[in-house]
Amino acid sequence: MMDRLREGVNGIAIKIILGLIILSFVFAGVGSYLVTGGSNTAAKVGNTEIDRGSFEQAYQNERNRMQSQMGDYFSTLMGDPQYVQSFRKSVLDRMINDVLLEEYAKSLDLRISDDQVRQLILTMPEFQTDGKFDQDVYAATLRRAGFNADSFAEYLRKDLLRQQIVSSLQDTEFTLPNEVTQQSELMTQKRDVQSIVLNVSDFAKKVSVTDEELATYYKEHSDQYARPEQMKVAYIELSADQLKKSITITDEEAQKYYQDHLDKYSTKEQRKVRHILIKDEKKAEDVLAKLQSGEDFAKLAKETSEDVGSAKQGGDLGWIEKGVMDPEFETAAFDLKNKGDISAIVKSNFGYHIIQLEDDKAPDAKPYSEVAAEIKSDLVDEKALDQFYKLQTKLESVAFESPDSLDDSAKAIDQKIQTTDFISPETAPDVLKVPAVAKALQNSDVKKEGLNSEVLEVAPEHIIVVRVNDLRSETTLPLEEVKDKVKAQLAASKGEQEALNLASKVVDSLKKGDDSILSANQLTFGETQNIDRRSPLAAQAFALPHPEDGKATYGQTKDEQGNVVVLKLNKVTTSDDTQFQQQIASQLLRMNNQQDLEAVLDSLRKTTKISYEAISEQ
Repeated sequence: MMDRLREGVNGIAIKIILGLIILSFVFAGVGSYLVTGGSNTAAKVGNTEIDRGSFEQAYQNERNRMQSQMGDYFSTLMGDPQYVQSFRKSVLDRMINDVLLEEYAKSLDLRISDDQVRQLILTMPEFQTDGKFDQDVYAATLRRAGFNADSFAEYLRKDLLRQQIVSSLQDTEFTLPNEVTQQSELMTQKRDVQSIVLNVSDFAKKVSVTDEELATYYKEHSDQYARPEQMKVAYIELSADQLKKSITITDEEAQKYYQDHLDKYSTKEQRKVRHILIKDEKKAEDVLAKLQSGEDFAKLAKETSEDVGSAKQGGDLGWIEKGVMDPEFETAAFDLKNKGDISAIVKSNFGYHIIQLEDDKAPDAKPYSEVAAEIKSDLVDEKALDQFYKLQTKLESVAFESPDSLDDSAKAIDQKIQTTDFISPETAPDVLKVPAVAKALQNSDVKKEGLNSEVLEVAPEHIIVVRVNDLRSETTLPLEEVKDKVKAQLAASKGEQEALNLASKVVDSLKKGDDSILSANQLTFGETQNIDRRSPLAAQAFALPHPEDGKATYGQTKDEQGNVVVLKLNKVTTSDDTQFQQQIASQLLRMNNQQDLEAVLDSLRKTTKISYEAISEQ
């Protein structure tokens, strides 16, 4: 049974349902029980409140999802307070939109029955094994995601309610055949073109540049020759990862840790149970009486249990362990002594339970050999963290007490002082580009007084102290120092202008049917290319008029390298691919549906009082 459960949890089903659960946090939250007390409102939508706990949970889950997808790039974005503000608002806006749709559905007297929710759960492929509903996978998935049967059913009820609105919009949307045809022709259109590439660097080599032109160009573009403010920086880094390299764990230490923490490497006691859930206490008492008189537990569970997930399985909850179930339920289940024993009525937050013990498993410890490597790795991490926090405290003290130098700080934590040459924010090492560090380098005490910064966090268990050793102001470099650069840029500018002038003359003459300029400059068009809208030349090529009566049309553009290109358009073709037209029709329908939904939400927002109360990072 456990093998089957693990297969279900590690398979595609769990990935799908966890994706659904993440969305559930983003779009609906999981309940106000996460935060209690005073002001606990993230937003008000009419008379409905979105509690702060649900919002913070949704925000954190969406943040984790984006982090796993985008990695370091997302971490960089989250270093910008304005982006964080916008990101948090986008999460809350989605939750507000869900509330608006739910309230709108209710105003139209739309409802979702218990049976609809039950049938959806039983038929969801995420909860099935070999095409059948699997109670083990269902229960395990919900437990690991922080749901119980009631809260998950309520999430599905709200989602189905919103989908009724979305479906009603979809059912009324349509696309016209000529609309699809026109869009398909535009999307599949290709163009036969030939080109002449006028290489700007070739023209630049031929131009002459005088000293007077250099001086004038330098003066007109002096901002291009400004050297930004620069500084020489000294810094000390300390990280737990760095400390791990010097830590060795002996077998004796690992063996002792294993014996002292044997429970960590043992499976927990498990119990296989069935239950019957009844919302009414009197009805539960009647069911218990029937069980005590000898009636079959599984049969009664199918007939009377109000747990949509387990009822059809005769109340079977599979194997459970301590720490995952409701406390009252768990206590009663583990108090049962013998297989077949039935509990008294157990009251929990979900109703009244009657529990039957089917089987139990004692704890089972893994042998040391299987966990030795894991233990040593854990001990290295533990020792590294312990050293890190001790050294961090020492560094904070010494860097503050000896602010005019990093020498004492380096000795205190046995780390080397690292230095840079003159750098700007753009050319700084990555560790100095971390927002907190970059900000500290602009602090007056650090930048102008030459004092040590405070201890700054670069990442978890990774800190740094910086100081500015030298500083030079922003300045415009003299012409003599940048003369070669100015000359090259001026020559490139003049060369580009000559190429543009020649291209204009060629295009104008060809439009008149005169190819003499081509001959005079020994220019010929290259081979025909059949390009689509993804081509680098597409912007200009697709802007040219269609050829008429077999006569080509002409234009000019630039390629990705900045060279000037003369274009000749010979032919325009389109595709009548039926399959592609069907795809276009589907895309147009989705776009129209989205626009319809946005229009409904926009109208609802205009007629509903909405207040935001939890956007800033807490």
